[in-house]
Amino acid sequence: MAIDGGVAISGQVNGLAPGSEHGFHVHENGDCSAPDASSAGGHFNPQASAHGRVGEGEHHVGDTDNIVADDTGVAMIDTRLEGATLGDGAPTDIMGKSVIVHADPDDYTTQPTGNAGARLACGVISRAM
Repeated sequence: MAIDGGVAISGQVNGLAPGSEHGFHVHENGDCSAPDASSAGGHFNPQASAHGRVGEGEHHVGDTDNIVADDTGVAMIDTRLEGATLGDGAPTDIMGKSVIVHADPDDYTTQPTGNAGARLACGVISRAM
């Protein structure tokens, strides 16, 4: 959902290890066809910014806070993409891009990926039918 200054993302990810923490990012390509999700490309970064943390200075448009699974392996997502737009065709538009759940938490520092590790899950951002 588009909000002032960005896009709100909400939902849930199932099947994670109980209590685990994971990087969660929007990636540049809406393609999850590769078994390792490498087809999704890198973090969505149309402004060529350094990787960082939302609300704490410079960051990719596709950067968000980590997600944390509860004791049943479910991570609830309620976050925002600062500087992103939705469905307007602008360079910052995330429609048709992918979302990735990484194996490890994002450290918000290591360039260019936050040392978030392998890609566990991939999905393409699209309009609900």
